[in-house]
Amino acid sequence: MQRDIFPRVNDAACSCLPAILDRWLPDGVKEGGEWVALNPTRADAKRGSFKVNLRTGRWADFATGDRGGDPVSLAAYLFNLKQHEAAKHMATMLGISDD
Repeated sequence: MQRDIFPRVNDAACSCLPAILDRWLPDGVKEGGEWVALNPTRADAKRGSFKVNLRTGRWADFATGDRGGDPVSLAAYLFNLKQHEAAKHMATMLGISDD
């Protein structure tokens, strides 16, 4: 996978981020400009500490300190993938070619 695919994937993901987050984090809710959800990677009991910015894709779990700057890093985190693997899966999901 070419490195320049990352910005294309992130830009495309940001344009439809609420729909992606609804699929990946279905327990989440929109609060202002953020998606607030339970963190599925740990035993999270209540919403509030795991948030994703709906404009930029920046995300953080304020309870653990885990964070990232874009939708690809979020996919890598949620699905336990390497960054390039997450970008490849997202490119396929978003209909972006690797050329």
